[in-house]
Amino acid sequence: MDASTWDERYAARELIWSAEPNVFVARECADLPPGRAVDLAAGEGRNAIWLARRGWDVTAVDWSGVGLDKGRQVAGDTRLTWQQADATTWQADEPVDLTVIAYLQLSEPSRTAAVRNGFDALAPGGTFLLVGHDSTNLTEGTGGPQDPSVLYTAEDVLADLGDRAFETVIAERVSRVIAPAVDEGSHQHPGDAERVAWDCLVRLVRR
Repeated sequence: MDASTWDERYAARELIWSAEPNVFVARECADLPPGRAVDLAAGEGRNAIWLARRGWDVTAVDWSGVGLDKGRQVAGDTRLTWQQADATTWQADEPVDLTVIAYLQLSEPSRTAAVRNGFDALAPGGTFLLVGHDSTNLTEGTGGPQDPSVLYTAEDVLADLGDRAFETVIAERVSRVIAPAVDEGSHQHPGDAERVAWDCLVRLVRR
């Protein structure tokens, strides 16, 4: 997909994603003192808005202008910066204390470029947080992209940053319960049963 494809996708529905922050972003960032943050590939900005409302100085970056416009509407009076840019080429203007990358599903080497850009934006001691659809979700989980080339594992993300210096806080596969007809990847499921999706979760501290 390119930016124009995402523009069309965001324009087609009121909200593609939930207005609430991702469960893992909320859990892992709850204990962090507010500072400067970037939400890389922010989409409609749900995680960026949540961070801003907790006192963070946030820049939401996405290549879809339509997605960012929708984020501005959802944010209302909440103050944050919206920047249209490609995560694979974006560079930070100044160091940040937190980088969030949520469900940026790209194949190599694009994923590697985006992951490194996000990590390199951090000041020493800053937190890198990534959550994405795990490779095993294709056969063991539900929802999410069905193209195996854009799925990955926590180990893949660590390999993307193999020449960087960091402390690993979390790097593992995690389960996410999906309520009926709801999914982080917007793939709806009919019926009443809850289902389980498998994500990869990586939290690092830059040295």
